Amino acid sequence: MPNPLIPGLQIQPLPYHDLLPLRATDSLQTVVVHCTELPDLAMARQYGEKPLYESGTGNSGHFYIDRDGSVYQYVATDRIAHHVRGMNATSIGIELVNTGRYPDWFDSRCQSMQEAYPAAQIAALLVLVRALAARHPSLRHIVGHDELDLEQIPASDDAAITVARKRDPGPLFPWHEVLAGVPLRHAVP
Repeated sequence: MPNPLIPGLQIQPLPYHDLLPLRATDSLQTVVVHCTELPDLAMARQYGEKPLYESGTGNSGHFYIDRDGSVYQYVATDRIAHHVRGMNATSIGIELVNTGRYPDWFDSRCQSMQEAYPAAQIAALLVLVRALAARHPSLRHIVGHDELDLEQIPASDDAAITVARKRDPGPLFPWHEVLAGVPLRHAVP
């Protein structure tokens, strides 16, 4: 992996990192903001390490930001991570540690996302996105995972009801603050 983008960045490649396809970084267009929908960074890492595909790779973002503002890089930006359907080849995934709907992601009675994003976490996100935009001038957009994956699925408690497959980063994500602090447009490419 290249030198750290930002001071304090902890580079911790996933075990299958080198199996992820390479890409030209001048093709990058979009930063996708996610939340882990898990209770902590350790569980997010554990989930990201699980091979889910025939290639031996799994689901993971490029960067993870813990609640205290610590930033981790699990996948280099010149590799395609599996974080959003249909846009992995041209996007960078940033995961914010946040419980989201955990542990009942698809229960129709548990769809509210009540954990706020701490100031330290949002400050770290701003620093990271500005550094990414400086390093990769082809980046133009920033968008939430929920704006790209619009699939509705049967609720786990009642198949007659549908719920969003993805809701992250969720209603408490401070878009106004983030957009004021980054040089990218909030737009679905």
